[in-house]
Amino acid sequence: MDKRSKIALYIIGAVIVFMMIAEVTKPKALNWRDSFSAADKIPLGCYVLYNELETFSEGDVLVSEQSIYEYLKKVDTDKTKTLIFINNRIYFDDEESDALLEFVENGNSVFISSTYFYGNALDSLNVNMERQYANLFRKEAENKFVSPSLQSNNRIFEDVIENSHFTSLDTLNTTVLGTITTTRENDSEETHPNFIKVDVGDNNGQFILHSNPFAFTNYHLLDDKEDYAATVLSYLPKQQIIWDNNYKSGRKVITSPLRYILQNTALKWAFYISMFGLILFVIFRGKRTQRIIPVIDKLENATVDFTRTIGELYYQHGDYTNIIEKKVQYFLEFIRTNYYLDTNQLSAGFIEKLAIKSTNTKEDTKALIDYIVFLKSKTNHTEQELIELNKKIEHFTKHKL
Repeated sequence: MDKRSKIALYIIGAVIVFMMIAEVTKPKALNWRDSFSAADKIPLGCYVLYNELETFSEGDVLVSEQSIYEYLKKVDTDKTKTLIFINNRIYFDDEESDALLEFVENGNSVFISSTYFYGNALDSLNVNMERQYANLFRKEAENKFVSPSLQSNNRIFEDVIENSHFTSLDTLNTTVLGTITTTRENDSEETHPNFIKVDVGDNNGQFILHSNPFAFTNYHLLDDKEDYAATVLSYLPKQQIIWDNNYKSGRKVITSPLRYILQNTALKWAFYISMFGLILFVIFRGKRTQRIIPVIDKLENATVDFTRTIGELYYQHGDYTNIIEKKVQYFLEFIRTNYYLDTNQLSAGFIEKLAIKSTNTKEDTKALIDYIVFLKSKTNHTEQELIELNKKIEHFTKHKL
């Protein structure tokens, strides 16, 4: 091996070793992402709460790592239990909602703390929520209990919070346990319920709903808010607790491939052996002269040209109805993907939520949705209707966040 090859080999080896050391030893920045996971010690994890749950549980705390529909099929329900869900957003599909309702109707309890939750199980409780989008994460809010004897445990949450409250309740079966008070721009205060209990069935089953999940995170529990969280949990019946660790924003996902490899013993040794074998290969094959590798042009991406050709074909044949249907389908998928809204019912409530999330005016949003509803009601369409739909959609998406 000549001198130049040896120098190149040493440089490659040094770079590889340096990258490995830097990756393994680099300090972790403080992670402020929403987690609510029992294993996370980051500010918005629930490590502290989970390790204190035995205080409120009759027996060991059970942990659900799968969908609630699958978990409830195998859990022992001879004794009543309490399910705890804590996350910034919670959604139950039809199967999960049915399983959850059956669980509560059998005399069990479900505690949900989230800024926004939806699904058939919660819709059946006749409860509606609203999030305060103004000054998100920063608007100071006082969380208070209704009971006069618990006023000393009220707390003001000044930061790391999303304010949310209940706007309508089934007063026949619902008891308000706590409220949230915020100050408007004109210094007047507004108070809404944010902690309620809903009785279900004839077996003392109940949903206990709370709209401030951040109160149970490590950040607030270690910042003089533990009395508030403990008081909320004191409303749970004294029975065995099931902690949900599945419906979490912070489910463990390792983003660095090298970190994942080095955390797994088998993969780590496979990586070391592969690197050692590569170095040996370079050493023993370094003297061989390799022919110049010809430059091969990258394959052209013909997807855009193909799409344009298909579109022109539809247009030339005057199949405006087909084009309009596809544009409407694509736009509704765009709404579902970017704004997480259900597009099955294009109602007034849907229009209001879409206008807020997309930063478009309510008038522009209503005009576009009404026009889509009008087009969907027709079986044949004109070129002018296609052009008008395209203009409205382009105007709407210019304001996309």
